[in-house]
Amino acid sequence: MGLAMARQLLRPGNTLLCISRSTDETLADQAQQTGAHLVQWTQDLAIGSHASARLEQWLREQSVQTFATVSLINNAGVIPRIGPLSGADADDLGRALRVGLEAPMQLTSVFLRATQSWPGVRRVLNISSGLGRRAMASQAAYCAAKAGMDHFTRCVALDEAAKTNGAKVCSLAPGVIDTGMQDQLRAAGSNAFPDLPAFVSLKTTGSLASPEEAAARVLAVLMRPDFGVNAVADVRD
Repeated sequence: MGLAMARQLLRPGNTLLCISRSTDETLADQAQQTGAHLVQWTQDLAIGSHASARLEQWLREQSVQTFATVSLINNAGVIPRIGPLSGADADDLGRALRVGLEAPMQLTSVFLRATQSWPGVRRVLNISSGLGRRAMASQAAYCAAKAGMDHFTRCVALDEAAKTNGAKVCSLAPGVIDTGMQDQLRAAGSNAFPDLPAFVSLKTTGSLASPEEAAARVLAVLMRPDFGVNAVADVRD
């Protein structure tokens, strides 16, 4: 979905900074065709401190008058080995929490600090999940990361509401999407993942949104004038 959002944001006049484990040549080609300005960084968000330091420096190098709006979208997340927490690997758990919770907090912190004097509208969109609000067996790390994302967003919303030009923030569940994460869940054994039949049914009944459909819905929420009124939201609400 991150790639789909990037493609939909590559419009004339937009500047798009993408942080991911690898660059995408199709994005670079699209940027040339549309006239959008694209910057791509290769960065493993398991080391979020590196990405956040680089982001803060880049933002401070920009002219505050350049952008009418500036938005940070935290979309990264990983599912560690699927199974009960009692069988989890410590390094695997640590990586899931660093990518899914620590890095978004670090990036949000530097984004808010570096842009606090910018006159335009500032937004932070955290891509959450229904699993941050509903417990599921064999998904402790992913559920914990998304629940943490929801709650730190609530805290940031209180911080920003007290400021003169505070940022608008929202932790948004995007619905169920036909991505590699769903493939990973369906490939798990039923002994390790009791909810396997439900995820198989989502696929067979055509209940999964395409990444492009989900990206369009998420970006529509981001652009709404009431974005951030609810710090925790769901595209299906």
